[in-house]
Amino acid sequence: MPHSVSPVRAVASARSPVPRSGSAVLLAAGLLVAGCAQAGTAGTAGGGAQAPVRVGLVYSKTGPLAAYGAQYLEGFKAGLDYATQGTGAVDGHRIEYTEQDDAGDPAKAVSEAKDLIGQGYRILAGSTASGVALQVAPIAAQNKVLFISGPAAADKLTGLNAYTFRSGRQSYQDILTAASFLGDAAGRKVTVLAQDNAFGQANVAAVKAVLGGQGASVDAVLAPPDATDLTPFATQAKAARPDLLFVAWAGDTASALWTALNQQDVFATTKVVTGLDLAASYPLFGPAAAKISFLDHYFGGAAGTDVEKAMTAYLAKDGAKPDIFSPDGFTAAQLVVHAVEANHGSVNDTSALAKALEGWSFDGVKGRLTVRAADHALLQPMFQVQLTGTGAAAAPSVLRTLPADQVAPPVTPIAG
Repeated sequence: MPHSVSPVRAVASARSPVPRSGSAVLLAAGLLVAGCAQAGTAGTAGGGAQAPVRVGLVYSKTGPLAAYGAQYLEGFKAGLDYATQGTGAVDGHRIEYTEQDDAGDPAKAVSEAKDLIGQGYRILAGSTASGVALQVAPIAAQNKVLFISGPAAADKLTGLNAYTFRSGRQSYQDILTAASFLGDAAGRKVTVLAQDNAFGQANVAAVKAVLGGQGASVDAVLAPPDATDLTPFATQAKAARPDLLFVAWAGDTASALWTALNQQDVFATTKVVTGLDLAASYPLFGPAAAKISFLDHYFGGAAGTDVEKAMTAYLAKDGAKPDIFSPDGFTAAQLVVHAVEANHGSVNDTSALAKALEGWSFDGVKGRLTVRAADHALLQPMFQVQLTGTGAAAAPSVLRTLPADQVAPPVTPIAG
């Protein structure tokens, strides 16, 4: 999808072959005055031709989470442009990235990660699915490769090893946002309705840790990830008669789920809290939308920051709009650029790359972000949101922005 908006952007979309892998996008190098970089950006002057920095993006280009993967990739391109101030380079070293499609399959992702590592890639990013990230992270650590997980929300990634970071939120932050709707949880009953996969199990564990720790009783209704008839699970959720039903769902069966919940009249008997998904899902809630309490990682326009405006402007040039996981890709690019910049364009010492990220605070799409040094959790604001209107007119608005410290997960010491 080449564009000719500017010389830099034209080169940024050019493709060149990379042995045994997807195509690499080469972002043009340029010269900037040293010391003029914004927070989370690189603006150092480059000399002659320097060895490029190669980044492997292993993400869901196809499969059930392909829409999320597309948002991640668009955000990454925007973040790379922003973080390098349009030069595509750090200290004269071009940032190249290679796309690999894991299709949401952990085994495929592991194979692709090993292939990239074998080719000499020292930085990996991506992982749309939690199950993928939990398999790729140990491979990265074993090979001393910096790994920046993307939308994958599993809490187990935090503190998993010294080489694993994340550019998105984690389940614990979702649950702390959900808890803000409930108030005093002591003596209340909470049911989690989720898919029986890494993402769903992580949400069950987080709800038990957060709301269970506050005195609520927590149970779960788990559906097989490939289930298409979701009425039995909606019926089970209603029969549990919880004070709060927390719905954690991802993928292309969301429409069937909300249809089943509507048909079973679950909204009339319990308070329902769920995460607001990508914009294409807004019409799926129908009239029930006004009855749902939405926690939110992000939607286009939620933050109102200068960085968000920069990302939105970049995406618009590509005919795209910001969506739930656009910031995850954008932040990943900021992390990559900062780590490389701190090491003057070298990626040979990946321990030094990791150290450069630990404790780093910077201005991101959602506001001020911090990579917690103790366990690499990404501390960030979260949102309470309402959805108004139906069909194509459905639109979100922020009820409340929860500061990063209010939704910070507990520290998990790094395991290795």
